[in-house]
Amino acid sequence: QFQFVESGGGLVQPGGSLRLSCTTSGFNLGVYSIGWFRQAPGQERVGVACFSYRDRTTRYATSAKGRFTISRDLAKSTAYLEMNNLKPEDTGVYSCGVTGHYQCERWESYTDWGQGTQVTVSS
Repeated sequence: QFQFVESGGGLVQPGGSLRLSCTTSGFNLGVYSIGWFRQAPGQERVGVACFSYRDRTTRYATSAKGRFTISRDLAKSTAYLEMNNLKPEDTGVYSCGVTGHYQCERWESYTDWGQGTQVTVSS
């Protein structure tokens, strides 16, 4: 059974930083691409960043490029999302999920996510 536990969210002022963690269990993270998603109030879940298991490349949504960094630690079965220079539009529930597709930006291929962690960017 695939399980994901996200943590690290909180309230931060614009321009601030957060580091989110996604601890996984029940499967081998090394053979799945992993992605971070954001769901803002009243909006659909959207892909923010992902890490391909095959070539360890990363992909980012346009809004995240240059500010967010995704990484993973296989020994800890954990993925991270480092978020810098946060903006109010980054507010939402951030969750992680996996796909067996090596092109990790195939957002429609993700079918399971954790409960998520709330990120609120506000002054």
